[in-house]
Amino acid sequence: MPKSRVENKVSPIAIEKLVAHPDNPNRMSKRNFARLVRNIERTGRYEPLVVRPCPRKAGFFQIINGHQRCQALQELGYKTVDVIVWNVNDRDADMLLATMNRLGGSDVLEKKLALLSRLGKQRQAGDLAKLLPATRRQIERLSRLKISNCRTAIEKCNSQIRTAKSKFANPLVFFVNDEQKEIIENALAIAREARREKTKAARNASALAFIARHFNLKS
Repeated sequence: MPKSRVENKVSPIAIEKLVAHPDNPNRMSKRNFARLVRNIERTGRYEPLVVRPCPRKAGFFQIINGHQRCQALQELGYKTVDVIVWNVNDRDADMLLATMNRLGGSDVLEKKLALLSRLGKQRQAGDLAKLLPATRRQIERLSRLKISNCRTAIEKCNSQIRTAKSKFANPLVFFVNDEQKEIIENALAIAREARREKTKAARNASALAFIARHFNLKS
């Protein structure tokens, strides 16, 4: 990236002048896309798209970040879109494509529960599930959680897993459809929030074991 300061000026551009990057690797499930559309329709707000002058189409702009937002705005009938224009070359565009949609943090459990509690006083869980990346049942379960009980159960499970952990990692491979993938990822995100493993793969493995243990104990 250029060492000079990037000017993040938001400008409106005709949506017909925006072109998707052919190598955009980011995909969104149909369910989450519907949630994105509903959120923009309800609030009229969205993050500006990041684009660059299209290298092979004069007068057009190639999307670097915001492909799903652009599609949602198109579906809602928007004629212009708020964008930030970055003058970057192909190499830097590739790096941004590989990072902007993937870099992110994780939720702090106490704050997430507090947030869901406040939202739950304003809307039913079914209504929230249409807007948030979680199912109605997940929202209801999270809203009922007490942070002290949750942390005690997770710490107990972590201790049991560490005691029984084998010396070598065992691969576990299976294939799921988009809806199953979303359900699994949501469950893993909830279960791994208080875990302390250094890598995401280790936290996912620990979270999956925690979920499986929960159902084994109930059987």
